[in-house]
Amino acid sequence: LTVRLGVHTGKGHGELIRETFGTRWAWISVGGLLVTCVGALITEFSGIVGVGELFGISPVISLGLATAFLLSIVYTGGYMRVERVALFLGAFEMSFVAVAIYAHPKASVLINQFMSIPLGDPDYLYLVAANIGAVIMPWMVFYQQSAVIDKGLKARDLRVARWDTAIGSLVTQLVMGAIIVASGAALAQPKTHGSALNTVGQIYQALSPALGDQFARIAFALGVLGAAMVAAIVVSLAAAWGLGEITGYRRSLSQNPRQAPWFYVVYTLAVVSGAATVGLATNLVALNIAIEVLNALLLPLVLGLLLALALRALPAELRPRGIYGATVIVAIFLTSLLGVASGVIGTV
Repeated sequence: LTVRLGVHTGKGHGELIRETFGTRWAWISVGGLLVTCVGALITEFSGIVGVGELFGISPVISLGLATAFLLSIVYTGGYMRVERVALFLGAFEMSFVAVAIYAHPKASVLINQFMSIPLGDPDYLYLVAANIGAVIMPWMVFYQQSAVIDKGLKARDLRVARWDTAIGSLVTQLVMGAIIVASGAALAQPKTHGSALNTVGQIYQALSPALGDQFARIAFALGVLGAAMVAAIVVSLAAAWGLGEITGYRRSLSQNPRQAPWFYVVYTLAVVSGAATVGLATNLVALNIAIEVLNALLLPLVLGLLLALALRALPAELRPRGIYGATVIVAIFLTSLLGVASGVIGTV
């Protein structure tokens, strides 16, 4: 829907909400965007710090290097260059698939545990909400529609862009499944059962006995670093684009800092604030999970506005209808319901 809205209206998500439903709804949506962006950056920078700890690098150095890289890549390149760098970094996430295979999971155990999901456990439902919030995030909706505009995609590109989205969705779920399988297989080992998992370093220590020290260190580090850096780029750009669509300042990677000063200021503030928060925070795993649960609780607002835009802002012949329209509505309703219900029950 974000791609369809972008290519057919030529406007970003926030700008389209403002024009279609008014300034109040636009600020509400962007307010949620900025909150989740800061939360997401905390998640990504905590992963970067954890990778640094695996190799004896202090958090200050890890955060400093990551911040410098994120600023330099955006300040010195247009959209296509930034996208290529992100794709290169994201490719490292496939190392998690190798980690899952190397963990030698038993098919019988996978099937048995899949058939006995503890839906009556509030702690489990809290993690369900976190997983939903980690998959469908407000900043992703803003980012994709804004990226379509900055990339210059037109209506003729819709088919290819839909394939791009579909393949990306499948690959990311493959990675997520690999992480769950690898972690489950490793943490089921007697030596790791009951291990504390409050930092990325502790997660690595729990995985090491089952995976082998050197392999676990390199594969896990590459996967986390690739995922964290890609998401940090996307999140920061989403914040800069989204706020610009509401306030009206220039907002394109094709413009340099002199031409679009506020765009780069907001991007810089997002990166620096995320790094600074992680430098002061403790128990980052618990904080990360809480952030993803917040994303799940915001789903009715985020997906509801997305659907409303598709039904109002698109030309009549392009709006979701028939089987496709029914599928979209049911998917959005069930996803929002599951995210909110799991988050509320798990929190209470």
